Amino acid sequence: MLRMAEPIIHHRHVEFKELFNRVSANLRYLFQTSSDVLTLTSSGTGAMEAAVSNLHSAGESALYVNGGKFGERWGELLAAYGVQGIELKIEWGEALSTEEILNALQAHPTVKAVYLTQSETSTGAATDVQALAAAVRKHSQALVVVDGITAVGAMELRMDDWGLDVVVTGSQKGLMIPPGLAFLAISRRAWASVEQARLPRYYFDLIRARKSLASKDTPWTPAITLVEGVDVALEMIRKQGIEAVWKRHARLARSIREAAQALGLKILARHPSNALTALWIPESVNAKDFNDVLKNKYGITVAGGQGHLKGKIFRISHLGYYDELDMISMISALEMTLMELGYRFEAGAGVRAAQKVLTKDEEAR
Repeated sequence: MLRMAEPIIHHRHVEFKELFNRVSANLRYLFQTSSDVLTLTSSGTGAMEAAVSNLHSAGESALYVNGGKFGERWGELLAAYGVQGIELKIEWGEALSTEEILNALQAHPTVKAVYLTQSETSTGAATDVQALAAAVRKHSQALVVVDGITAVGAMELRMDDWGLDVVVTGSQKGLMIPPGLAFLAISRRAWASVEQARLPRYYFDLIRARKSLASKDTPWTPAITLVEGVDVALEMIRKQGIEAVWKRHARLARSIREAAQALGLKILARHPSNALTALWIPESVNAKDFNDVLKNKYGITVAGGQGHLKGKIFRISHLGYYDELDMISMISALEMTLMELGYRFEAGAGVRAAQKVLTKDEEAR
């Protein structure tokens, strides 16, 4: 964004305070909450760490769902701060059911919080956090904490209506700007826990951050240029309307999934996210050759698999700035790459399937 190339303003000046106040108001709209949304200068993992370190005291326990690399990260953060993490491990690409969460709560009734991942970036799987949060709230006093790093701005999320207590995200996903900012939306119920928690924190002290927010300020020097950028991004989202933004992401996601199936490719996740799609690399195709041709010949970069999925899947992003033509370009390059590597399919089938979704949905608008 050209806005981020403008001269930097001073973060203690009234001009920044006005900017930051506007950003904070629009963040509440993004998260669909009336509660405070804090801005941190960090990656999304910083917001995850802040959630753990500010909600707990030593010796407490918490449930976390491990269905991928980022669900696994909740467990690593809990362990780092001396919180007993009770793992609910599911197969990568799957999503936790309400029955499973209720069984876990019955077995561990004193847990302080339940940590979920709405869009598991490593697998492209989506979790129904609305249903899980309703089950937790009905049968437990546990807080509901959600990693929304690739979900916020890409998938429907209504923090207040769904009874979520903490939701975190980062700047480089649905907010369309470079990495370096993280955001935490915190419910009134969660603030009560923050005020009682006794784990050590300094830079990520959310009480200090909330006190500064009341003065339209930050406790430490913020990434001013990124705040300028996210101001523009949030205004774009507000102008388009959050529901329309969610629908746009769903449309792009559907075009990729329909195209992949038309090419005979298999989707990893049974309940796929609208932020990205993870696809199995065909057995007849060498993963290194696939990435080399796609990137070096056709200029398309996709993410690979992580952990035990490395070299087995590739992940296509369709969140943020991406539009319909980006999806068509992606599928066209994918087809040409697969053809070059000897994978057999009907040429043009993927592009036609994507176009059918995109033109049909456009006509219905």
